Amino acid sequence: MAAARTYKLAEVCKLLDLQPYVLRYWETEFPALQGGDGRGSARGYAATEVELLRRIKRLLYEEGYTIAGAKKKLEGEPRPGESSLFDEPEDAGEEPVSAASAEGRAEAPSELDTAARERIETLERGVAKALEEARALLALLESKRR
Repeated sequence: MAAARTYKLAEVCKLLDLQPYVLRYWETEFPALQGGDGRGSARGYAATEVELLRRIKRLLYEEGYTIAGAKKKLEGEPRPGESSLFDEPEDAGEEPVSAASAEGRAEAPSELDTAARERIETLERGVAKALEEARALLALLESKRR
């Protein structure tokens, strides 16, 4: 039996376009990544771990999950290479879903959408306040010049 391919930290960083400290931090946060041989040697990543890291990156950077949210999301999913007893075949008679409903944005906003919207509103208020203060300072400087 051939040994499973392992990837070095630098290889995984290059594959996923991440910094080493990010991977090391994720290892402390996601129990599925806390493997290793315990011999103190350089950590090798199995292909399934690389896929899990890719999934974590997608959840955090593209889908906007927090670390805690990503953990919860992953707890409900089978690990790469595993299957769930409840998995159905891909073509199990499901009807096609429209692009809008597939994203879940056209029908009802998710908590993530609400949180993102609140964050944007907070940032907009902060920018407006900073702009107001900058204008006040500029007016003060102009009055001192005269």
